[in-house]
Amino acid sequence: MQKKFQRKIEDFVCENCGEKIKGNGYTNHCPFCLWSKHVDINPGDRAANCGGMMKPISVEMKRGGYVIIHRCKKCGYEKRNKATENDDFQKILEITTKNAN
Repeated sequence: MQKKFQRKIEDFVCENCGEKIKGNGYTNHCPFCLWSKHVDINPGDRAANCGGMMKPISVEMKRGGYVIIHRCKKCGYEKRNKATENDDFQKILEITTKNAN
């Protein structure tokens, strides 16, 4: 059973591309390179012990929006995250195009 989302406003430096990210409590990946970090078991809880970097591996459409699928490079865990209006749309297209070939 998934627990309730826990909003946590945190700024961070992306460990993949080095950009400084200003969090809004819903930020779960870098809007520049789209990479994430395996820190949650349930959204916002910061209870995962893994800490591995999560590569954006594919994108799907859901209810008129984009969902980025991330896979942890350390343990293989996969998680879906909604794309936001701040995300680099060119990067989303690159992932989509790469997976279409």
